Amino acid sequence: MSESTVQFDRKILTATLSLLGLGLVMVASASVTIADSSTGQPLYFFIRQLVFAVIGIMAAWVVISTRLSVWQRMAPQLLMGGVFLLVLILIPGVGREVNGSARWLPLGPVNVQVAELIKLFAVLYIADFLQRHHGQLHNSFLKVMAPLMLLGVAALLLLMQPDMGSIVVIMATVLAMLFLGGARLDVFGALISVFAGLFALLVWIAPYRLQRLQSFMDPWADPFGSGFQLTQALIAFGRGDWFGVGLGSSMQKLFYLPEAHTDFLYSIVAEELGLLGASAVLILFCILIWRALAIGRAAELSGQIFGAQVAYGIGIWLGIQACVNIGVNMGALPTKGLTLPLMSYGGSSLVIACVAIALLLRVDMETRQPEKAAARVRR
Repeated sequence: MSESTVQFDRKILTATLSLLGLGLVMVASASVTIADSSTGQPLYFFIRQLVFAVIGIMAAWVVISTRLSVWQRMAPQLLMGGVFLLVLILIPGVGREVNGSARWLPLGPVNVQVAELIKLFAVLYIADFLQRHHGQLHNSFLKVMAPLMLLGVAALLLLMQPDMGSIVVIMATVLAMLFLGGARLDVFGALISVFAGLFALLVWIAPYRLQRLQSFMDPWADPFGSGFQLTQALIAFGRGDWFGVGLGSSMQKLFYLPEAHTDFLYSIVAEELGLLGASAVLILFCILIWRALAIGRAAELSGQIFGAQVAYGIGIWLGIQACVNIGVNMGALPTKGLTLPLMSYGGSSLVIACVAIALLLRVDMETRQPEKAAARVRR
């Protein structure tokens, strides 16, 4: 092994590849019926997901080979570019609308979900801000509010799509990063109160959001109407028992559970692989999040503030999104259109998740072996 060879974090690689591989298998299983019915090709969604996985791995390799300083320099421009794409989506005839939401930007044979890009760009932007203003947030309320202005514009544009789930993930991640970056506890608490109030207001003024909340509280009150998706997900969990009904043997994917291969893939995991398989997914995500936070802490101790905040942000973001998706599937949270990272069908989500993991590995490389990481870039 040459001197410039860099050792990757094996725990992150194992957890990521396990989730990615299991996700491909479960997408194939969960989508086979609807794919055959809608396209005549039983493996249509699996093949597309496999192609996206390959693209994601290729993009991850490029990211691993790029210095963190490059991402730090580009962070503000990336976020502004993402905001511009959000504006494009809302222009009639440009963005693509699916199920009443204009969230996709068509680029030839694929549709890009810009919200996934914004999640990554927001983490990079806040990490850059915290690097430039390190040690200044504790005594200045304006310093804490400053980075939220551009993100507020992005949140408003996401709300117009509408995409409430992505707003929750982005803002929760940003608030956690600001707190870890030195924001005072009273300022942090005030921001949480403001965002909670805005969230409650948005739920109250939008009838469909209020209906989702009501159906979440008692899905069995209308099991064939507003509570249909949640009740079918709960039935899937009930059928799974300890060891599941067997891979490919799900009944709920036979047009009972809507979005079985996307937002509700975890329910099919629980049905076919049982509590054992569902718990294994949870453990893999816990390993991934634990290693992300550990890498962030190591980078912080070595004085690499940008890398530390990137690692913290990615760990918090993936953790929150996984918890929300799993919570929705289990009936613990109201329904949100959020995918399960690395597993649910969706090209944008899968590629961006791979890029995020690559950034984690890059932070770890520059923290543990800065000379070897630099040598790898020069090769």
